Amino acid sequence: MAKAVHLVDQIEIPNGVEVEVNNKIVRVKGPKGELVRDFSYAKNIDIRVENGKVVLETFFANSKTKALLYTISSHINNMIIGVTKGWRYKLKVVSSHFPVTVKVSGDNVIIENFLGERAPRKAKILEGVKVKVEGKDIIVEGVDLEKVSQTAANIEIATKVKDKDRRIFVDGIYIYERGVAE
Repeated sequence: MAKAVHLVDQIEIPNGVEVEVNNKIVRVKGPKGELVRDFSYAKNIDIRVENGKVVLETFFANSKTKALLYTISSHINNMIIGVTKGWRYKLKVVSSHFPVTVKVSGDNVIIENFLGERAPRKAKILEGVKVKVEGKDIIVEGVDLEKVSQTAANIEIATKVKDKDRRIFVDGIYIYERGVAE
C-alpha cells in the first residue's frame, strides 16, 4: 500500500465569508449565519487559512488519513455553502387511506391521523432548523447541512410503516428533493 508523501487540498473562501481556524476548531461566518466545528480528532492533518483559502495539509498519508483529509474538506465546503446559501430539503406527505394533518409545534413536527391512529406521531426539529408546512409539502431549511438532513430524516422515520405490506400501505412522508436553498 503506497503512502502519499505530501497531500494538500485548498478551498476557496468566497467574498462575504470569514473563516477562522484555532486549534483545529473551524469557525465559518457568512450572511446567513455562523457555524463552528471541531476537527481536533484529525491528529496529523494541518488546517489553516492562507491567502483567502482554507488549506488542509498532511505528510506521509495512508489511505485512512487521505480519506479523512478529503472528508474534512467536504465538511468545510458544506459549512461555506450553508452560511452563504443555506440548505433545503423537501418532503411530500403521501396518504391513500386516511387524511393526514401535519403541523409544527415548537421544536416538534406533529403528524396526526396517520393510518387512522389516535395518538399523534412526533418528529424532533433540531436547533437552528426551520420547518414550514405548505399543503402536502414540508420544507426543511437551515445553514447546517447535518442538522437539516437529520431533521428531514426524523420526519421521514416518524411515519415509517411497520408490519404492513409496503406495496399497499405507501402512506408516509418522503424526502423528494434536497440541495442548496437559493
